Amino acid sequence: MFAIGKREFFQLFKGVKAILIIILFLVTAYYSAKCAGPLASIAELSTKEASVAGVMFLIMFFGQLFVTSLSHDSINREVHERTMRFLVTKTSRSSILYGKFFGIWIFWFVSLFTSFLIISIITKKINILIFTQTMSLLTLQIAFVLCLSVLIPKPSVTMFFGMIGSIIFPILGGWLVLTTNPAISWLKYVNPYYYFDKKDYTFVVVLLFAGILIYLANLVFKRREC
Repeated sequence: MFAIGKREFFQLFKGVKAILIIILFLVTAYYSAKCAGPLASIAELSTKEASVAGVMFLIMFFGQLFVTSLSHDSINREVHERTMRFLVTKTSRSSILYGKFFGIWIFWFVSLFTSFLIISIITKKINILIFTQTMSLLTLQIAFVLCLSVLIPKPSVTMFFGMIGSIIFPILGGWLVLTTNPAISWLKYVNPYYYFDKKDYTFVVVLLFAGILIYLANLVFKRREC
């Protein structure tokens, strides 16, 4: 599992898209921290919240798009290119799936940690709660993309559905947070964006959602032909 995770991690860093996304995060982190004071007064946020606002905006509205663009074919590419047949002779399908998840997760953890490190160096402040909240959303986005890659055999199709999800999820999530319609307002509790308004550790619910998706992906993957 760890060998597959390591391979996935380094493969992500080799891509041009990954490098561009990392640069975008680092530049956003730098200027978000530099402009934290004016942004806090305009948006009525604390300086600590304003300093990470740029990075949080990227994850909340474009995170799914970024994860999809890099990892939408993580599983079905191996099946399509028939390299999966070689992998399943060396290790279990669960180890392959969890290894892929681990490698992708570490890539995004390193990227996000570096961004927050830049912010903390500039502002001399650390916000562990916001970091863990943001990482929990990334974890769910990774789980969703891997689930799509298991369910859909064609990489081009997973890219399409991933892009659609990247557009729909932020819009739907924002609407569920803001709506007061009693008939559907209860859906906010299954909406990961709802937990970003909480200044506590209820974001662990988002990690639970991610765990459910990975578990379902594992069940399907075990029964699929390679």
